[in-house]
Amino acid sequence: MTALGGTVLQDHAIGGGGNGSVHAFAAETVPAAATIVVHRRTTPLFGIGLIDFTSDADLIALAATEAARGDGLAGRVNITDNLRDGTKTVGKFGWKAQVPTLLQFAGDALVNEMGITTSGFPNENCPQGNCAELTFNPAPGINASGLKPVDLQNYMWLLAAPARGPQSADTIEGEQIFQNIGCTACHVPTLTSGTSFIAALDHKTYHPYSDFLLHDMGALGDDLEMGSSTGSEMRTALLWGLRFITRYLHDGRATTLDQAIAAHEGQGVASRDRFAALAPDARAKLLAFLRSL
Repeated sequence: MTALGGTVLQDHAIGGGGNGSVHAFAAETVPAAATIVVHRRTTPLFGIGLIDFTSDADLIALAATEAARGDGLAGRVNITDNLRDGTKTVGKFGWKAQVPTLLQFAGDALVNEMGITTSGFPNENCPQGNCAELTFNPAPGINASGLKPVDLQNYMWLLAAPARGPQSADTIEGEQIFQNIGCTACHVPTLTSGTSFIAALDHKTYHPYSDFLLHDMGALGDDLEMGSSTGSEMRTALLWGLRFITRYLHDGRATTLDQAIAAHEGQGVASRDRFAALAPDARAKLLAFLRSL
């Protein structure tokens, strides 16, 4: 419901007594017409440059490879609007793979998270959809030069991917169990970035444990349609850096890895059920592997 205030709820407001403002802006509330309310867990940014330089062609080919398996677990690319190029390209970022590039991610975050307009995103969100409020905007027009999103993009490009944690016989065996029960059908362990003018990102092998594709997750979906995604489809969550996370799934509802796995639906059902059927020792080893990522 972007027409009623943008893609992010602004639950705080400034003005009306302090900070030199002469107008009392009101904090936004969830519109009464909203039929879907979804919480989001913020995704980490480490290693994100490797993803940005992974080619669309490689992700399309990966989707084709998964489809050729014929096991019903294939993902698909989310074809979404690339605002800079004026075309539709493969989405890579966001829980629905709805954002195609880090540059677009940066511009979107600046305007929606911070209220900073740029040449790529020149329009302020109207508070609660009331554009008359923009009459009192203390800084109308473009707030930042076109370089601001580029600066953020450059910064994010160089955030290193997390190294693996300590390994043991249990983590090594646990990774094999992870593969045996079918988790790697979607959580693909290894990808390779494409061509980059940055040596550290140029044709580098990396280990995200994701295929960056949309998969039908049934009841685990968020009911939102973004780009070409359906309400039940979600991008495969990245598992690298998992040991640093304390809440799981797109909305943070799960507080343990067991809960996160048990919540899998749709194309994740078979692996979920195989996990549930594991002997306690095998399950402990698989979880030890996940905690080493």
